Amino acid sequence: MSSDDMNWYDIVGRIWVMGMLCGIFGINTGHELGHRAGKFEQGLAKALLLTSLYMHFFIEHNKGHHKRVATPEDPSSARKGEPVYTFYFRTIIFSWLSAWHIANREIRKKGKPVFSLRNEMIQFRLIQIAFMCLIFFVFGGLVTLYFLLAALIGILLLETVNYIEHYGLQRKPTGNGNYERAMPVHSWNSNHVIGRIMLFELSRHSDHHYLASRKYQVLRHHDDSPQMPTG
Repeated sequence: MSSDDMNWYDIVGRIWVMGMLCGIFGINTGHELGHRAGKFEQGLAKALLLTSLYMHFFIEHNKGHHKRVATPEDPSSARKGEPVYTFYFRTIIFSWLSAWHIANREIRKKGKPVFSLRNEMIQFRLIQIAFMCLIFFVFGGLVTLYFLLAALIGILLLETVNYIEHYGLQRKPTGNGNYERAMPVHSWNSNHVIGRIMLFELSRHSDHHYLASRKYQVLRHHDDSPQMPTG
């Protein structure tokens, strides 16, 4: 069925469902695979993040967010009293800038110029542009617009979860710009079965930040972490 044969609410519904899939099976699964050490699994993570045009998340989440979580330096940790809509702008913009900063720093350590195809952020930009061009030339401009809207829904779903997971929690500074180690008390936890199943145990976020290398199947529940009343 072409878009010309569908009512507006059919189109809106399909975009919304696709956006939810981008967030849950795209970004969320890509998040889990991005923590694995194998190149193949990391490649799958990047491919899944491509579905929401959010490949920079691979860099910023693993090398930025996990080091700075629950600190004022982390754009993905919501501050107490911060509205979610303000948080969207702050986290999307500054996470993207942080990913550039991390990628540029790493390429300089290798003795390569920043403007190089060895720079992961440049690689990701080119891949995403090529992917968009492919959609446009195969399916046309209208479907490309639908895809962009679905990708945006996936991004906002991710950032809404980010907002919830660390809202108002702060690690104590220990001096010289350092903070205490990230512990289970620095992430909101939810041990409700449906959320655990649908989000691949993402709701056991306290244990994930306590030991990021632990696979989602064996994440533990921590009674001493802040508990969300619902899933």
